[in-house]
Amino acid sequence: MRDATAEANRLIAYHAPIAAALTEERTSLESRLIPVTAYIVVACGEAFFRYPELVGTIDAALPAEEIGRRARRPGVQVNTVYLWSVANFWLIGRKLVHQLAPERDEPGAALAVLDFWERAALGFRGDGTRQAWDDGTARPYDDDVVAAILDAAEPVDAATRARVKRFNATLVAYLFLLYFDTRVGTGDTGPYPLPDGRTLIVRDYYRLSESDFWWSSVVGDVPYRNLTAALVLDDVEVRVTDFGTSVTDPEDYLDRLVAFSLFTTDTPGGALRPVPLDDLDAIQAEVRTAQASLYRAIAAMERDEKVRCGAYVYFTFLKPFADLAGVGDEIDWSVPRALPPDWYAFLSAMEGTNAGVADDGPYYAPYPEVGP
Repeated sequence: MRDATAEANRLIAYHAPIAAALTEERTSLESRLIPVTAYIVVACGEAFFRYPELVGTIDAALPAEEIGRRARRPGVQVNTVYLWSVANFWLIGRKLVHQLAPERDEPGAALAVLDFWERAALGFRGDGTRQAWDDGTARPYDDDVVAAILDAAEPVDAATRARVKRFNATLVAYLFLLYFDTRVGTGDTGPYPLPDGRTLIVRDYYRLSESDFWWSSVVGDVPYRNLTAALVLDDVEVRVTDFGTSVTDPEDYLDRLVAFSLFTTDTPGGALRPVPLDDLDAIQAEVRTAQASLYRAIAAMERDEKVRCGAYVYFTFLKPFADLAGVGDEIDWSVPRALPPDWYAFLSAMEGTNAGVADDGPYYAPYPEVGP
C-alpha cells in the first residue's frame, strides 16, 4: 500500500520548482476590464475543495491514463496547459487554504489529484515524460496525424503570409477575451522536426463559437467551434511550454512561415476536415464582429459576474477530462459552490500585483512526514 504522504510529497516536489519558474516568467498583471486575480483565487479555492472528489468520479468512468491517450488528437482540450492546470490549480488552492484553515489540508486529497494528473500526463505524452518542462516539447500527435496535416499544407508567398499573420493575431486576441484574459483558448504542440530541416508547430484554436461559456451566446455566428492550423517554419528554433505557447528564436517566427494549412474538427468523431485558405478573410471578419459584441457584453457586467465567469473558465479546466470520460454532463460545474460565503467575499475582492515569486522556501510546501 502506498504511503499517501510520501507519494504526495514526491509529486509536490516535482511541481514546486517548475511552478515557481513559470510563475516568475508570467507575473500577475491586472486587466482594466476583468478582475483576473480575483477569479483565479476563487477558482483555485474551489479546486482545492472539489477536485479530489471530481477526479475520482472521472477516473472511475475512464482511467486517467486512458484519458491522456485519447486526447492525443487535434481539437481535444485535454492538452499541455490544461494538464498543468489540473495539478497546479489544486496546489495553488492549497496555498490559499493554508492561510485560512490549514486543518482542511490532508495528503490523501493531494494524492488523489496529483496521481490523476501524473497518469493522465504520462498517457498524453506517451514518452515517459510528464510535462513540456521536462524536454521543451509537446508532441502528442502521431505520425499519421502529422502527415495528414502536412499533406494539406500549401506554400505561402508574402501576401499569404501577411494574411495568416492577421488571421492568427485576430483569433488569438479574440480567444484571450473569450477566456477572460487568459491565453488557454489556443494551444501549441510541437516542435515537430521535418526531414527537410524545417519545423512544424500545430496550433489549436478551441471553442471559438457558442459553448458552455454562457457569455458566448453573443458569438454564435462564428462559423467554426474548433480550428487547427499547421505552421511550417524555416530556420526557427522552437520550445513549447506548459502554458501551451511556443517560445521561438527568432521571436517573429511567422516571418519565417513557408507553408500553412487549416482544419476544423467540427466533424463526426472529431476527424480533421480541411478549411480552404480562401476562407481566412471571411472567418477573420466574423471573429472581429463577434469580438466587438463580446467586449460590449463583458464591459456591461458587474464585477461579481466577471469574477464568476472567469472562475468558471479556470475551474472547468477539468471538464474536458470529464467529457472524454463521458461524465462531463453529469457533474455540477457551477462555481463558487464549496467556498464559504465569507471566503468568497474575501477572495473575490483581491486585486493583482506585479510582484514576482518570493524566494522564501518551496513554492509548494511538502507535508510533514509522520514518524513510525
